[in-house]
Order: sequence, then C-alpha cells, then structure tokens
Amino acid sequence: MSGAAEVDAELTDPALLTALLDVERALAEAGAECGVLPESAAEAIAQRCRPEVFDLAALAEGADAAGNPVVPLVRQLTAAVPAAARPWVHHGATSQDVLDTGLVLVATRAGAPLLRQLDAAIGAAAGLADRHRDTVLLARTLGQAAAPTTFGLKAAGWLLGLLDARTRLTAARSALPAQLGGAVGTLAALGPAGPEVADRLAARLGLAAPRLPWHTRRQPLLDLAAALGSLLAATGKVGLDVGLLAQTEVAEVAEGGGPGRGGSSAMPHKRNPVDAVLLGAAARRGPHLVGTLFAAAVQEHERATGGWHAEWEPLLDLLRLAGGATARTARLLSRLEVRPERMRENLDALGGRILAEAVAARLAPALGRADAHDVLARAVAAPDFRAALLADPAVRAHLTERELDQALDPANWLGSAGTFVDGALGEYRASEAYRNSEKRT
Repeated sequence: MSGAAEVDAELTDPALLTALLDVERALAEAGAECGVLPESAAEAIAQRCRPEVFDLAALAEGADAAGNPVVPLVRQLTAAVPAAARPWVHHGATSQDVLDTGLVLVATRAGAPLLRQLDAAIGAAAGLADRHRDTVLLARTLGQAAAPTTFGLKAAGWLLGLLDARTRLTAARSALPAQLGGAVGTLAALGPAGPEVADRLAARLGLAAPRLPWHTRRQPLLDLAAALGSLLAATGKVGLDVGLLAQTEVAEVAEGGGPGRGGSSAMPHKRNPVDAVLLGAAARRGPHLVGTLFAAAVQEHERATGGWHAEWEPLLDLLRLAGGATARTARLLSRLEVRPERMRENLDALGGRILAEAVAARLAPALGRADAHDVLARAVAAPDFRAALLADPAVRAHLTERELDQALDPANWLGSAGTFVDGALGEYRASEAYRNSEKRT
C-alpha cells in the first residue's frame, strides 16, 4: 500500500544481499588491482559472490547474534572460497564499510525506477499546466474563497515542486560515496595503497569516491534523506490539493481509473480519492523517518554505538515511501479528470464577490484606497453584490455598468498567471526530466 513494485524490488533482503556481495567482489578486485592481494584470490572470491550460494535464514540469525549482517556474510563467504583465498576475504575492510556501501548501492539502484516514475509525474503535471493555462479557478486562502486564479497555475506549482525535488534527489544520489575505512578509518591494513583501493572500489560500483571514510560523518545519508523528505512533501502537496478539489461540495476534479476505483465497502455512492489519500499518508510518515536519520547522525568518535544501526530501516522505508509516492503521483495526474465547467460554477456561485479586490482597484484612484475598500465592504454584505455596487453613488460616479462588468469578469483579474505557467513550462522543457521523456517517446 505504500510502495511501488519496481522500487520495492530493489529494497528486498535478496537485493541487499546482492549489494553486499557486489561490495565484497569489488573490494577484492580493487585490492588485486592495487597489488594488496593475489589476483587468484580475487578471482576466487568474485566467483563465490553469488546470492544463491548464501543462506538468507542463516544470515538473519547470524546478524542478530553479531549486530549486523556483514559478520555472518563474511563467515559464509570465507567458507565458500578455496583455502588459499580465505585469508583475503574482506581484506582491509570492516563490517560498516560493506554495509554502508551496500545500502548506498541499494539506494542508487532503487533511485533509477524512482526517477523514472518521478519523470512521469513531472510530465503529467506539465501536461495539465499546459492544457489548463487559462482555465479559470477559484483560489482559496486560509480555507476560504479568495480570488480567481487558473488551474494551470496550480498545476505549474505542482510541476515546480516535483522538479525541485528531482534536482535535490539527483544531486544527493549522484554524490553518494562508497565507504572504506577499515577498523578505525585509517585503512592501516591496506598500507599506502588504501586510498587507491577505496577509489577503485567506488569506481567499480559506480559510486562517488570518498574524500575520506565517513563512518561517523553521515552527511551523504542526510542529504539523501532530506531529498527524499522533500519529494514526499512535494507529492503530498499534490495529493492534498487534489483531495480538497475532489470533495463532493467542490467537485472540480476527480481521480480517474475506471469503475470500482475508490469504492467504499459501506457506501456504494462514494468515489474516494484513494491516490490522494495515500500520498497524504506518505507525506505524514516522511518527516519522522527523516528526523530519525538526522537524530542518529550525531555519532561518537570513530564508530557509533547505536546511531549507525538506527539508520538502516528508516532509510529503506524512506526509499519505499518515495517510490510509492512518485508512482501514485504519476498515476493520479495522468488520469486526473479536470472539470472546467464546475470550476466556473463555483466561481459564479459567489455572485462576483471574489472580484471585490478588482473593483476596489478601479475605484481607488478616484476615491482613495480606504474609501474604496469601505464601498466594497458594504456591497459584499448585501444580498446582491452587483446590484449593490450599481446602486452606490460613489461607484456610479466613476464606473459605467460595462466597466463594472469588466471588473467582475474573473478572466480579467488573473494578473501574471499565464506568464508564471509559461515560465514553469520553460523550466520543464529545459530539464532532464523532459529530455528523458523525449527519449522514451
């Protein structure tokens, strides 16, 4: 209910096992390239770094006894290789090196389908902004009817929120480094070749090279967590707006998806905005997971006692939530039913009162701002707003009926909405998300 299949597939226990074994293989191969272990040993280790060789249940039991899954993994890997290669398994590394790098690999791999889904969501938001650039909509502030805007501008806000989240996530993901520091971050066991082994390890795994070991300097994961939290906020904003616009009394949009979607077990008449609801749920969970990672980041000396361990599950949960949220946002926006006629009905039902600011702006040069405001305040309180304005001598002295009707036309009080939409669409067309969508089509 909170994930998405493509992303979830990269977050399973077998996927983490594969990542850990990829690290052990790359470590042995990088060490052989730098001359710190025999090539024959590296080849033997690499041949046995296959998930099917390992017993997941035994790894789980051993992880509980050792405090992390790398200790039993190394034990099983050592037993699986020829005797001559056994002294070189895990050479120069510590458990945290392998698990940190493995989790970084998992995050990077899960990020690929996540970004594809995010690109689809961004494209769908751009399509809505473009198609509804001039579709007039009632803006609401503090939960109340405010003034006219456009649905295109609302969608453009979603678009830029998603684009900004993508930029942050891409930057955090591309900067994720491999971890290799050995027992206390000095790589003493690897001698002078240590930094080169670390760089080659990172290169083999497609990760950033570490500037130095980051056992208790957790900024790379904090950047990733913050980016994922921002993404959940951006998708949550979409879900909240759609849910409010889809309320029965508003009914300006509806979730698509065909018969049966959004049904109620008790009330056959209902059509619940299920994707919007689940986006809201994910957005509410995200800050606590981000907060856990930030709280865990204050770690003592060279290796943490509990802070490091507290990161593992919240990080995977954040990735899972973000994957589900991006997939649901893409589905929600690509199927969204937009109802311009209902938007206009809701505007007209207010009898022109939401254009009070527009009328006051036309009267202010002649009456002054304060007096113009007072005139409009009296008219707003009347049963018929337009009639009250026409009956007011101050209005009739300065505005004709035609000029008043122009002021009461929502389409004439949209300010720079269209310009803002065009700017957002321009940013989209200059983005990597747009280039990726063009490649796919």
